[in-house]
Amino acid sequence: MPPRWIRRFVIWPLPLLLVWFYVASVPVLLIVAFVVSYRLPGSWRAVRALGLATVYAFVEVGIILGAFGLWVATGFGLRLRSPWSMRQHYRLLGWALRVLVGGGCRLFSLEIVTNGFVRDADGRRPAEPSELDARPMVVMSRHAGPADSILLMHELMAEFDRHPRIVLKETLQWDPAFDILLHRIPTHFVRHGADREVVLDHLRELSSGMGERDAFVIFPEGGNFTEHRRERAIAFYEREGRTAEAERARGLRHVLPPRTNGALAALAGCPASVPVFVAHTGLDDITEPRDLWRSIPDHKVLDMVFVAVEPDQLPAAADDRVEMMWSAWEQIDRWIDGRPPMKT
Repeated sequence: MPPRWIRRFVIWPLPLLLVWFYVASVPVLLIVAFVVSYRLPGSWRAVRALGLATVYAFVEVGIILGAFGLWVATGFGLRLRSPWSMRQHYRLLGWALRVLVGGGCRLFSLEIVTNGFVRDADGRRPAEPSELDARPMVVMSRHAGPADSILLMHELMAEFDRHPRIVLKETLQWDPAFDILLHRIPTHFVRHGADREVVLDHLRELSSGMGERDAFVIFPEGGNFTEHRRERAIAFYEREGRTAEAERARGLRHVLPPRTNGALAALAGCPASVPVFVAHTGLDDITEPRDLWRSIPDHKVLDMVFVAVEPDQLPAAADDRVEMMWSAWEQIDRWIDGRPPMKT
């Protein structure tokens, strides 16, 4: 990634400049999209894609202008870390996620079904709201399908009124709007090849001091599930002589084996937090833009379940917590295996 000062003066202004060119080109682009959609199978694929691009451009500009307004309102950045500023930046993030997810669901015929907090992935034994309302969370989610991180954050904010603290890949800083916004709320961008102990220290620091409405969000698999990544993980365990983990990884059909260090560091940084495992399915077959294009306009259902670990069931020993995560991932794998095929 280029340094922050280069991004600030070169990359950040680009959306504001490009949006004028985009608005001027919309009539031509719309005509082309109608012609292309007419010639292709499906229901107005190119028109829907152009609609999503328009929504995204609107959100980009909205975030940048909103962030600039908050920078001015906080004394030109002097009180940017104040509680009021944090609340307003989370409101801005919530607005951006509502517009993106709402527009995406309508344009791509996506329905999100959230089962709430439960004790078992099959939906039994609902968690008592009183057990969770006043406790911070460490949310560990599987990674599969397009934009599942955005969809998860939207559900946490819109359905459960949580403020996410997010662990993301550093490449996401190429997006100017989210580069600005996410650097103003508790977020850690993981650099490829970074020293592991340094990263873990950052994650412990990020989770420490969480309040009752905060939720630390991490994807322990490290990337979207693909068969190639699954085979590569198994090969890694075999090279390291970790035969037991290699055998357990072979038994996973829909998820990658969890990388436990980051999540365990977050739990250690906030001992009062409730571990929450997120299983979701419905977009698993969409692994690249070509798959997303072909899925238009099929009706898609993203089925999500949040499994909360009871406070008195959280192991104290590190090895037992590793086993807890592996068992949770095996449970998520079985839950996915038992779900019906994607609806059309």
